[in-house]
Amino acid sequence: MTQMEVVKTMQQELGVSISQAYLSQLESSKRLHLTASSRDLLARFFKVHPGYLVSDPPDYSTDLLTEVGQESDRLATWLMANAAEWRREPILSELLQMLAEVEEPRRYLAVFRTFMELSIEELEAIIDALDMQEETE
Repeated sequence: MTQMEVVKTMQQELGVSISQAYLSQLESSKRLHLTASSRDLLARFFKVHPGYLVSDPPDYSTDLLTEVGQESDRLATWLMANAAEWRREPILSELLQMLAEVEEPRRYLAVFRTFMELSIEELEAIIDALDMQEETE
């Protein structure tokens, strides 16, 4: 898309936009920093996390640099944080939230991995069989 197409489509889709001149300055690196509102607007338009649009500071790491309790606590913390980050994808957000709250999330993940080896049709047949079993009980 050209800069003008981005500006026009953003206005049509979101009801607000940034100027073509501002977008040009960002693309040419004449303007190095985004305002928070511009970053959020561009992130909504391109459907990305706002952090995707900015550079990480030097020596930035997404890894925890200190141990936080047990490994299961780290996984639960990661799952909760990502559930919040993916709130615009309700199914994924809910799945991550549920995994964070179960007692043994790694066991669930191992089962999910096995399910991924099945076709969607096979998975739907399993669900149908379970639903039928519930109805007869």
